[in-house]
Amino acid sequence: MSTEHALTPSSYITHHLTFSTSGQGFWSLHMDTLIVSGLLGLLTFGFLYWVVRGVTAGVPTKRQAAVELLVEFIDDQVKGIFHGDRSKFIAPLALTVFVWVLMMNAMDFLPIDVMAWIYKHVFGQDEWRAVPTSDINTTFALALSVWFLMIFFSIKVKGLGGWIHELFCAPFGSNPLIWPANFLFNLIEYVSKPLSHALRLFGNMYAGEIIFLLLGMWAATGLVGTIFGALLGAGWAIFHILIVVLQAFIFMMLTVVYLAMAHESH
Repeated sequence: MSTEHALTPSSYITHHLTFSTSGQGFWSLHMDTLIVSGLLGLLTFGFLYWVVRGVTAGVPTKRQAAVELLVEFIDDQVKGIFHGDRSKFIAPLALTVFVWVLMMNAMDFLPIDVMAWIYKHVFGQDEWRAVPTSDINTTFALALSVWFLMIFFSIKVKGLGGWIHELFCAPFGSNPLIWPANFLFNLIEYVSKPLSHALRLFGNMYAGEIIFLLLGMWAATGLVGTIFGALLGAGWAIFHILIVVLQAFIFMMLTVVYLAMAHESH
């Protein structure tokens, strides 16, 4: 940790915001993002699978009760937005998105300098970022996955001809003179959805990561800075709990809203 504090503020932040990258240019891979998000997915959904396998009809265990509350909460949220058959795909997808994004967001609570020491001296990784959702590639991958599902369900429900007809004839009418205006309006809508979906989550998690780094730098100013940094860091961590949960919830709700819109006609 002392070596980190010997860095200048700029190099300290740059070091902690540098990805562990494999490859170069466009084809480079952020291995820390891929590994952490993959491990969180396996651990989280492995745990849920383990709990579901042990479900009993009698008095539920605390684990079973917690998972049932989570499932009922997500199902109630989906029920208020999606009016079709939600049990086969939409509700399970919403549960998957919420839990996975929540766990990736929660990695922001790990102490930065302590984890940096562990990554370097235990795993031999000098550069490692543990919050997948502070990587724009993660949030765009999730948002684009939802975007492709939205287009898929639009074509599935309306047919290819119906979907194309909607692109050119909604919302201003079917007069050929206003087809370009309709198409431009729908194009802007299709482009803005994944952009807002991805950037909202990324922006909030990236900002939270920066604030933790700025508070961590106070320890370099001596005992008083360490005390104030610890107090402010604890206060920000408590407030950040709301951000972590809220951003996962918003991302999940937008996913359901976009898929519900794909099942409806203008």
